[in-house]
Amino acid sequence: MAKNQKEDKMKKEDKIEPKEEIKKKERNPGKEEAKLIRILAKDIPGDKDIYSGLQLIKGISWAFSNAICKKLNLDKKKQIQELTPQEIEKITQFIQNPEIPNFLLNRRKDVDSGKEIHLVGADLDLQKEFDIKKLKKMKSYRGVRHSAGLPVRGQKTRSNFRRNRKKGGAVGVRKKAKK
Repeated sequence: MAKNQKEDKMKKEDKIEPKEEIKKKERNPGKEEAKLIRILAKDIPGDKDIYSGLQLIKGISWAFSNAICKKLNLDKKKQIQELTPQEIEKITQFIQNPEIPNFLLNRRKDVDSGKEIHLVGADLDLQKEFDIKKLKKMKSYRGVRHSAGLPVRGQKTRSNFRRNRKKGGAVGVRKKAKK
């Protein structure tokens, strides 16, 4: 009887394995997994089209993405995984040195260099951080607001921006006196 029980268990195990394989195949019937394409230190899903995929890179807007497609004669609807390595290299070179009108650039008349440049990814984050530090250091109105954790661009604080406050630090709010 022990042999029969072992054989039954083995038959059950044999039956389980094919079912698991079928389930794996059913998850992706006839579809290949989309590759990740890396452009300027950002992984972009391969099933996205070029126009929307480039917008996932920090510092590239819809207008800049459109300009890339127009200048490099790329089809906006083409999937990113269909790009050749040469096309990816062209896109990377164009983003680093864009030849487009200045109004599409995100850093015109840079304070330090005086040039029109376009920053992308980590460079954009670092530059923004340096700008805020510079404002704080010179103690401008915007710098003081940044350091206090208050809204910088003229918004009202009575009903908004409460989640930024420390305990009991909401501006313009009074608690009712206890009776």
